[in-house]
This record gives sequence, C-alpha cells and structure tokens, in this order.
Amino acid sequence: MKPRVYFGDCLTLLDRLPEHSFDLVLTDPPYNTSGIDMKWENKLDGGNWYKINENWDTYSFESYLDFTREWIRKVNPLLKTTGTIMVCCSQHNISEVMIALKELKYKCLNIITWRKMNPMPNLTRRVFTHSTEFIVWFAKGSHYTFHYEAMKKYNNGKQLRDVWEFPVCQGKERIRRSDNRAAHPTQKPLALFHRLIEASTNPGDQVFDPFLGSGTTAEACIRLGRLCTGIEKEEAYYQIALDRIDKVLNDTREFRSGL
Repeated sequence: MKPRVYFGDCLTLLDRLPEHSFDLVLTDPPYNTSGIDMKWENKLDGGNWYKINENWDTYSFESYLDFTREWIRKVNPLLKTTGTIMVCCSQHNISEVMIALKELKYKCLNIITWRKMNPMPNLTRRVFTHSTEFIVWFAKGSHYTFHYEAMKKYNNGKQLRDVWEFPVCQGKERIRRSDNRAAHPTQKPLALFHRLIEASTNPGDQVFDPFLGSGTTAEACIRLGRLCTGIEKEEAYYQIALDRIDKVLNDTREFRSGL
C-alpha cells in the first residue's frame, strides 16, 4: 500500500490522527544544531562539505525542550500499548528526547549507536571528530515486538550488539538538488532504517514518522511490506518524499512483473 504523507506541521496535524494506530514511531527530528555557517568547498576528495544551518533546526535550549516534549506528548496516544518509539539523536538533543519519553513512563530498551564509516571532517580541531549518532529505542508498555533471532544475520549468526556501522549517505543513494548539493542535509542511510523497522515490526504493521524529511522511513516500509504514515512541513522535502515514494513503488512493480 502506498504510504500516506501529509504536508504540514506535525504539532498541528498530530491531533487529527486516530489514537492507538501505530506499532512503531521511527523519526529523525531536528537536532537543534544550526546557527553557525560552516563549510569546506573545493575539497579534493569526497565533494564539498556544508554544516547543517537551517531555520527549521534552530531553537534556544528552553524552546527545544518544550518542542520535544510537545511532539512526543502528541505522538504518545497514537502509539499502541504494545508499540515502541525510535528517535534519531546526537549529543545535541539526546538528553531532551530521553527526558520527554521518561516523563511519560516509557521504558528505555536500547541506545543504538550508529558509527559512521565516513564521518564529516573536524574543521575546528578543538574536539574529537564526531563520528556517531544514536537511536534511542523506548517501549510504551510490555509485549513489544523484537526479532532477536532474525537480527543475528547481521552479525554472522551471533547476537547483534547495539553498535552498528553504516556510511553516511553518499553516491547514488544521496538525493541531490540541481546544483548537486544534498537535497536534505540529514538524509539517513536506508540500510539503517531498514534494520530498525525489520527488528521491531511485523509485515503489515503500521509505522509513523512525524518528521518524514526525504522519505527514508517510507522507502524502508515499502521494501519491507509495512504500512507507513508520515508528516513533513517543509514543502521541498515533502515533494522529495513523494517523488521518492513513487519511484520506489514503480521500481517494485517492475521487479515483480519481471519475476
């Protein structure tokens, strides 16, 4: 089934969605890392580099905590009692996300560390190079879904640990604008979201992403046979997600017709 994608601010639209509808919330919200314009152009390898500096990612500490509490509070009634929530974070926002979820009595199952095989360069040279992000995984209640045995295939038949290696999106996977710059500054690897959804849902389950961005959650759901609902408030990203969904659906139909 084609993912349902809504254009608008999730803080407004979340109240219109039916309660107890989703088995998993998987999302990549703003990290509050903008406010500084930093770039490295004319690089000899890997292409130009630009720090995230977007209006939708700029908050004060107090307003970001309020924003995080509000969207998580509004998502809470939409999640089934057996559902879980996975939120992408960095050191900039992990504390606020965990505070908001713990205030609602969610149980932390894992903090998954995404170790980037090709991290962005350290331009300031004043700290260690940032090469990790995190996915916090919380359960609303008991009897949540986790495919422990199936995940062993990603570790040569052994139990899968909570540190995973994936490259930052690059090459053909990276969606680009007409000027060849990344169309979305925080596009997540499809393989990362594929594994997260595969681990915590069953075929036919409902997955929700209130910050859909470039549509990675939607593509992973299509490929895994899950149903997806998403919200995106930036018009450019909303259109990118729609185009991406149509392309994946067309590719899937062509593959099946060729069997």
